[in-house]
Amino acid sequence: IANETLGYFLARIHAFLIRMGADPQRVRFRQHLDAEMAHYACDCWDAEMRTSYGWVECVGCADRSAFDLANHSKTTGVRLVAEIKLDEPKIVECVEVRSNKSEIGKTFKSAGKNIIDNLQLMNECDIKELESATEKDGKFTININDNSYEILPSMFTIHRGEKTVHVEDVIPNVIEPSFGVGRCLYAILEHSFRCRPDDEHRCYLSVTAQLAPYKCSVLPLSRHEAFKPLVRRVADNLSELDVSHKVEEGTATIGKRYARTDEIGIPYGITIDFDSVSQDSVTLRERDSKAQVRVSVNEVASLVHQLAQGRLLWNNVLQQYPLFEAQETIKIN
Repeated sequence: IANETLGYFLARIHAFLIRMGADPQRVRFRQHLDAEMAHYACDCWDAEMRTSYGWVECVGCADRSAFDLANHSKTTGVRLVAEIKLDEPKIVECVEVRSNKSEIGKTFKSAGKNIIDNLQLMNECDIKELESATEKDGKFTININDNSYEILPSMFTIHRGEKTVHVEDVIPNVIEPSFGVGRCLYAILEHSFRCRPDDEHRCYLSVTAQLAPYKCSVLPLSRHEAFKPLVRRVADNLSELDVSHKVEEGTATIGKRYARTDEIGIPYGITIDFDSVSQDSVTLRERDSKAQVRVSVNEVASLVHQLAQGRLLWNNVLQQYPLFEAQETIKIN
């Protein structure tokens, strides 16, 4: 990795992909070869995710260094830098191009001055490209004002050393991450596809709560009239907290409705049963583990909101609330 700043951005890209639900075992970074490096980049990495189509490039992250401002400077002849006066002089490592002014002047005549100025304005990435091209092809092409000039190895030398500076020149550099949102989303959906160990025909999407369009479902145990006020109350509480939800009031069994919401990746399910009417409580179910806890009606919306925002983990919920294992214990006539 070319520098610490680029490494920081790569780490943040990796953390973001994992947080959104990518499988860490199916995420990798690949550095661009010199032959495929973009002309503006001194280093570039792709975040690739493995899918049924193989490894797919999903995010690109290029270190553009000071390419943009440096090229403006080369074209206009204006130094586009900020200067910071140092309290004390310091010794810094430097690399610069020293032009053979005599040979350049004889070869390029009136264009020689512009070429010399361009060589002097080269940054570290430009110098690396200059060295690579002359070693490989025996020449380097400079483009100035729509004219091309071939620079030979005899026309310059590369000097590396140290110098004492009293003023620090700062040219803003650019790190350019570029996300293929569609590719990222498709790969995460593939990574999130699961089948129940006890029934391979029962499949579900294990997408994170942050990514899931619906954060929870509201499922009355049946279409009993006594459940309707509680359904409205729970749904209203969720709406007040901007928690997207889906009310599932079909005639299918509760198990089938759980499976249906699991298939579309809804991470949490609030079930209203006969105990809900007598105890003013509901069960909260987590999709992946199918574990359920008993929670009061007044608390459940806030709980789902915290889970959906990533402020609370399901393991914390299991420690705070009693595990629910049996279905309704009281039946209403």
